[in-house]
Formats: sequence, C-alpha cells, structure tokens
Amino acid sequence: MMNQFDILTKSEIEHQFDILSESKYVFETEINAIKLVKEALDENFVRIVELISNCNGKVIVTGMGKSGHVSRKIAATLSSLGTSSFFLHPAEALHGDLGMISANDIVIAISYSGESEEIARILPNIKIIGATLIGISGNPKSILVRYSDYSYVFPEFREACSMNLAPTSSTTVAMVWGDALAVCLSKVYGFREWNYALFHPAGSLGKKLLIKVDDIMHTGDKNAVVMVGTKLKDAIIEMSTKAIGIINIVNENNELIGVFTDGDLRRLFTREVNIYGLSVDDVMVKTPICIDLDVLAVDALKIMQEKNISALPIIKNHRLVGTVRVNDILGVGIFL
Repeated sequence: MMNQFDILTKSEIEHQFDILSESKYVFETEINAIKLVKEALDENFVRIVELISNCNGKVIVTGMGKSGHVSRKIAATLSSLGTSSFFLHPAEALHGDLGMISANDIVIAISYSGESEEIARILPNIKIIGATLIGISGNPKSILVRYSDYSYVFPEFREACSMNLAPTSSTTVAMVWGDALAVCLSKVYGFREWNYALFHPAGSLGKKLLIKVDDIMHTGDKNAVVMVGTKLKDAIIEMSTKAIGIINIVNENNELIGVFTDGDLRRLFTREVNIYGLSVDDVMVKTPICIDLDVLAVDALKIMQEKNISALPIIKNHRLVGTVRVNDILGVGIFL
C-alpha cells in the first residue's frame, strides 16, 4: 500500500530528531498534564462524586472520537467498581438511543474542546429528558460547559503531539480523571474484594473468592469410599477405579474414620507386606486432614500445598460428602 507521507530515511531521522528523546518528551508532557490536573482538583470533584453516589438511576458516559474511546473505558471501570454505567455513542443517540436516558440518570459528557458537533446536538434533548448533565472539558466557555448542570474544566496543558493537535495529553488526563472518579465512588460504596469478584467471575480473583470446594468436589459414584473393615485388596481396586488418588474410609453413619492414599500404597509395597491379609483398618491414616463443605477452593489448595498432600476429604456435620484434589482446583484456573 502506498504511504501518503514522506517517510524519512534512517540518516534523515538521526539528523532531524532522536526517537528516544522524543518518546521521553511524550511521557514527560503527559505526566506534567496529569500533575496539573491533580493540583487543580477541588471541591467541585467532591460534589460530582457525592452527586453520582446519590444517583438512583444509571450513569451514562458519552464522548465522540478519541473522547468516545475514553468514555467507553470510564463507563467500563465505573461498572466494574460498583457504579452501574454504560457508554452512549452520541451519533447513535441522535438516531434513537437517547431513549436509553431517563430523568433520574446522570450523563457525563466528555469533550476537551467542548464543541463536538455530535455532543452539542444531543445536549438540548438531555435537558428536556431531565437527566443531570455533567460536562468534562478543557474549555470553560464551551457549549458543553454552558449546558451542563455540573461541569469540570481541566486546566490548560499541552498535547504531547509535536503539533499540539492530536488528543494525547487530553485523553490521558480524562482517563485518569475517570479512574479517580470510579475509585472514589467504590470507596463511598464500601466496595470490597467480594463485590469485585462478583462482577468478575471469570477472572482469577473472582474464582478465588467465589468458588468453593463443593463446586468442584468428587461426589457419589465418582468418590472413592469404603467401609471400615474392608479388605485392603478391595479398597485398592476401588481406589484404582475412581482414580482420585485417595480412598475414604467411613463407618455405618458415613462418618470419616480414615484415609488411604496412593502414596501410602507405594510406601506399603516397599515394606514387602502381604496385602491379602490386611484390611484398610490396618493401614489407614486415622487422623486425616479434612475440610468443611463451605471452604473456598483457594484455601483448600493452600492447605494441600502446606501439608504436601494431593487430596482432601470434605465433610459436613462430621459426615463425608466428597473429595477435592489439587488438580481439580488448578483445573478451574485457581492458582496461588
């Protein structure tokens, strides 16, 4: 594909500018912009946080172009940290999606110039609907700020683009401002790890905080169980058939009496013992480590790693209900 720009040769690049220095300039320029906005934070930001925390509706974030991409991210971060939010494309809003806004909602409109045509055209309708409008801009005299019920105006700073044109510092600043908003709101709500896990069930943290051993344990015909007094050879057959590396020994009340593992079996063979004359009572571990039904899988994994064992019996009211293995927990994506 033919490029529409005049591509500099390596020698021309080295003569005209230093790539590494230019990249560091971009970092420094955007960092300085963030610092300026940080120092300018005031009670206006606090009022916006308080306003949103008392909102009975949804928080809708809108923006066009690069500000639209930032708005999508802000809406996603708000939602993941406990503030019900979604992104509204202003062009789509002009063709019916304004119906997604109701009077008890809050609309956050982001436009650094404050004069984006698509944003400007939906402002009167937002006011008619009755939603509260928060305008985020770098232009205090813009149409967005004039229309807004609440506004936040960024201090003046330079874009990192060499022409001071492309949205660079402004989009970074808006992103960080949105992160600060979402995090502060989460603190107001008392948002905790469990809440985060609830909204991120497929993530590592979600799995660690939500999945319990009863979600993944071996039960019923898939669990290896024999009664006390069972011949060892029959117990070995049961353990081999179920292939979970452990056999649970129970009494007539299904209470766990002991366990016998494949490791115990290997150690038994090194002693050249005649297994045909033994019962499980002779070789079982009579004080086995076991866990309760409602234990988190990640905690079971910690126990097994600390005790250097590969499986744990699971009990409820002193009765055996299942078995969980290290591989069962690792298999659902839970790691330490």
